[in-house]
Amino acid sequence: MSLTSPGAEARAALEAAGRLPDAELDIAGVALQLARIDSPDADWRQVAAHLSDLARAAVEAAAADPVADAGDLERRRAVLAEVIHGRFGYAGDTETYDDLVNANLIRVVERRRGLPVALGILWLHAAEAAGWGAHGVDFPGHFLIALEGGRSQAVVDVFAGGTPLAAPDLRALIKRVGGERAELRPGLLLPMARRDVLLRLQNNIKLRRLRNGDLKGALACTEDMLRLSPDHAGLWREAAMMNQRLERIGAALACLDRFLELCPEGEQANRMRAVAEELRNRLN
Repeated sequence: MSLTSPGAEARAALEAAGRLPDAELDIAGVALQLARIDSPDADWRQVAAHLSDLARAAVEAAAADPVADAGDLERRRAVLAEVIHGRFGYAGDTETYDDLVNANLIRVVERRRGLPVALGILWLHAAEAAGWGAHGVDFPGHFLIALEGGRSQAVVDVFAGGTPLAAPDLRALIKRVGGERAELRPGLLLPMARRDVLLRLQNNIKLRRLRNGDLKGALACTEDMLRLSPDHAGLWREAAMMNQRLERIGAALACLDRFLELCPEGEQANRMRAVAEELRNRLN
């Protein structure tokens, strides 16, 4: 029997993933390791088996629909929506949206409910299994995915059961989340890297913990994000500030040093050097 804790195993897996190129990341597999940390007693292997079942169902559905497999984006959307939301019963959690379980893939699989980005990871997992191109869309306030085909793409609201979104729908959505003055602008639908999708998933947990006053929990979440993305300067800065608030001066300085290695120039770098100097003076 292994003496290694589930959290230690999962964190080692995150560090290994952090050394991989983005294209080689198993997005659902990494999300599962992130979930293990917060759900150490859960049967994560059963969830891994479910992810395999979901992938197999997507492969079978793609093979059964030659129009979709040939590249018809509307058919691909319909096929994946039927598999994920129809056959497996996934839906957006509109009743307890801010519950932390909605960003934990283990609990999302158990409850068949989750946040847009958690459901989006399942869509990306299924699309990849089917051999279809897809990517996350970092839409303000509401994660979306886009199915790829040739020079076009089909934007999908996975939180709403896989609803297709045309330009008027996207404009209405951005006004709903950003206010009446918000408008569509270039760059809103650019593809997200897989690593960035996973960071957005964890950012939901970090922000909710901060909102609930759980600074230690938010810092732990940030540290796990850094295992996955060790060169993310912004996360090192956030970790430094959290450590400072927790009076962990040595840890704060180490984070600031790493931030300044990654981001040595500019106004923010100058501010962080001033913070580091102040903290070193406190140690003398």
